[in-house]
Amino acid sequence: MKLMHKTPNLPQALDRGSARKSRYISDFKRMARVFVRRKCDWSIGIYTGKSIFDFAATENIKNPVLTAKDVTDVIAEFVADPFMVCDNDTWYMFFEVMNSLNDRGEIGLAISNDGFHWNYKQIVLKEAFHLSYPYVFKFENEYYMIPESYETNSIRLYKAVDFPTKWAFLKVLIDGRDYVDSSVFNFNEMWWMFTSSTQSNILRLYYTDDLMGHWIEHPQSPLIEDNLNIARPGGRVVVHDDQIFRYTQDDEHLYGTQVRAFEITHLTTTTYKEKEVKENPILKPSGFGWNKTGMHNIDPHQITKDKWIACVDGYQILLVFGVDLQKLISL
Repeated sequence: MKLMHKTPNLPQALDRGSARKSRYISDFKRMARVFVRRKCDWSIGIYTGKSIFDFAATENIKNPVLTAKDVTDVIAEFVADPFMVCDNDTWYMFFEVMNSLNDRGEIGLAISNDGFHWNYKQIVLKEAFHLSYPYVFKFENEYYMIPESYETNSIRLYKAVDFPTKWAFLKVLIDGRDYVDSSVFNFNEMWWMFTSSTQSNILRLYYTDDLMGHWIEHPQSPLIEDNLNIARPGGRVVVHDDQIFRYTQDDEHLYGTQVRAFEITHLTTTTYKEKEVKENPILKPSGFGWNKTGMHNIDPHQITKDKWIACVDGYQILLVFGVDLQKLISL
């Protein structure tokens, strides 16, 4: 029997053509997402200034001083969240290294003799969960670190057993929430700690009279709610000339846009007051280069009476072409 082929009418042909076109466009978009992707390229710089509100890049410093390409012991996606200390005229910087193979933050170390030129050394702390924001500080001649570990729903304290390369976990200080960017400081013989959440819209305050003792949430905490502009900590809390200043990152329109500073004008175990400094923002995107899109972390240190140095971070959004071979290999 001879098969009769029915010729489709014009509307049916147009519908089929439109369906094919939509399918081709959809396939093309899927391929484009594989071969072209947006990347937030974070790196670390050094700024100097005359006060804790006055920081800028200077001509004698070639920023960024550290990038993912400087990391030698893991394949790094980016570096960010720098904190540093000076010990016996040597600067030690600790920062997040995003490991490309496991998509997990680990804590890296770089060393400098002058604070301006840095040499990457190694990963000094890694866990089975994400680490970042390595808030390092010295207390009673010992070095401690509180890295962000929100995946554990806790704030964890580490101690250097062989500074600066070996760190040991001591204890959980606070638990029960997704704490991020926890920032500790000592004032009036008490320990205080700001912390936020992964949503970046809340600021909590805790205190204790013993660093490794029981932490109490302040009665006015949360200090800030539902505010992406000023809630999430953005660097070291500075106690200078009996004044306290906290830095906060602005995440309103885009994560890590700029950094503001607030002076804490009244702090007791029952009361808290602060005011925004007139010099804000302290850090902002440059509009070009390594920190074109945003900046979100600062750690200032006074080196002379009228000179400060700070490690900062910034990022630009790049279009990356090609397959991410490292992640394919890990999969």
